[in-house]
Amino acid sequence: MLSLFLASFVTFFVAIDPVAMAPMFTTMTARMSKEWRDQMAWKSVAYATGILLAFAFGGAWLLEQIHVSIDAFRIAGGLLLFLIAVDMLFEKRTERREERAEKVAAEQAKHPEHQDDISVFPLAIPLIAGPGAIASIMLFFAQNEGALERTMILLGAGANLALCLGAFLLAGPISKIMGPQIGSMLTRVFGILLAALAAQFVVDGITNAFNLGGS
Repeated sequence: MLSLFLASFVTFFVAIDPVAMAPMFTTMTARMSKEWRDQMAWKSVAYATGILLAFAFGGAWLLEQIHVSIDAFRIAGGLLLFLIAVDMLFEKRTERREERAEKVAAEQAKHPEHQDDISVFPLAIPLIAGPGAIASIMLFFAQNEGALERTMILLGAGANLALCLGAFLLAGPISKIMGPQIGSMLTRVFGILLAALAAQFVVDGITNAFNLGGS
């Protein structure tokens, strides 16, 4: 159970990337009042939680309706996570997120009297509950059907959502304390771990699809 919790925690840590959330949230909400920033923080995490829970418990049904096997989804999801890991190693993902944050900040600057609701987009989707996080929770639930196993998975995801909320609420101090070097180092380290987990998803999918593990 501990190994499953750690595997899910690391996967969601990389997929959600709460370390990078603080500076992006600071950029996007620079012209907002503190009350509005706190509201955006709570709402975005709540929406993201609902989205991930919906895909966790309804993902298998959705795949069944579009006639996609679990093994095919393991392979596709593993490849998707591997691409995300490669982006993290070369910091392409961080660049895209920073560009999105700067775009939102520019829109806020044009209309400083109006505080946009950014809780659903781009915070909840795609920054928190993006393709990587959605694919991860569906893959973990597909491979672990026991109640205790799924509880560990949800705890791993929930811990990262809590970190994300903390990063939003304390975005200012965190951005000052954590320099770009620390964030870059953590991104690359966890990118390597995600690449290994993604490769395992692909291996499991191919093994089960072609019955390679049979005697």
